Amino acid sequence: MAHALRLAARGLNTAQPNPMVGCVLVRDGNVVGEGWHELAGEPHAEINAIAAAGEKAKGATAYVTLEPCAHHGKTPPCSAALVKAGVAEVVVALADPNPAVNGAGLKALTKAGIRCRTGLMQEEAEALNNGFIKRMTHGMPFVRLKIAASLDGGTAMSNGESQWITGPEARADVQRLRARSGAIMTGVGTVLADDPSLTVRDNTINTGGKQPLRVVLDTGLRTPSSAKMLAEAGNTLVYFSHGGKSDALVAAGAEVVRVDAFDQHVDAAAVLLDLAAREVNDVLVEAGPALAGNLVARELVDELVIYQSPHIMGSETQGMFTTPTWTQLADRKALHITDVRRVGADTRITANLAG
Repeated sequence: MAHALRLAARGLNTAQPNPMVGCVLVRDGNVVGEGWHELAGEPHAEINAIAAAGEKAKGATAYVTLEPCAHHGKTPPCSAALVKAGVAEVVVALADPNPAVNGAGLKALTKAGIRCRTGLMQEEAEALNNGFIKRMTHGMPFVRLKIAASLDGGTAMSNGESQWITGPEARADVQRLRARSGAIMTGVGTVLADDPSLTVRDNTINTGGKQPLRVVLDTGLRTPSSAKMLAEAGNTLVYFSHGGKSDALVAAGAEVVRVDAFDQHVDAAAVLLDLAAREVNDVLVEAGPALAGNLVARELVDELVIYQSPHIMGSETQGMFTTPTWTQLADRKALHITDVRRVGADTRITANLAG
């Protein structure tokens, strides 16, 4: 199963919006076939493993990281393929949270006389597909907030200058975060200040030829039609809540979406709900302190990734978060740090909001 999970992870940048799945077929103690879900719309892991095994699949045990599907989507059901191949047993790490599956695959296999076991390395399987699982169970994507800051917490000078706080290795690491995300979200302030592209620019990263959705939270439609991201391949969504003209943005290639306001600004929760409805599993937020603070204060962030550079930028800087007025220690947000490592000269801290 550990090998199946490693295989599944190969679909990190290409399987979305589908989950990452790996499958290993074992007979008489030997691996006779293996596969993973390589690209959305193409054969699933079980199909690839069966094809690799050929006749040796008969009587084998299939180790699968996610319950085989039992419904017809873009591809035929994998449970039926396993039955047809004649496997004797199926060991599943995680039951599929998709309501269209959710036990139906295991039921079909059991009905066909195939032994089934579940729960082997379940926690590892859940961590691999936390975005897909959250979308299926809560109707929201997994939100990852990325911040680049100095040792004293500066994210930009008072005049907005911020390129570059971190080194080339950290910036390359961010490209990998972008590649695994279904959408990259920012605020209109960042668009006006930095005019970012919000694309995966590292050609060595396999994205299956796709770019993440670019998402701008823009309360009053201040995004210029000349914004660099509008000229990039892929789709740009501009969410607004108040009056404004969108004709120029639409003509430039943006999709403009109106949502409700929260505290006089675009409701970030409404945006996330809409992105989940568009089958986005993971959202990477690259934004200024206002949007970052709003997301943290409302507990809409699942994971923070902070790249901390060994520099001191001084007191005339912008901070990481603009939050509501917190006057007591009880107001603070506790973090649970899950990983700390060096990335070039910088330190990458990965953390979850505690609780």
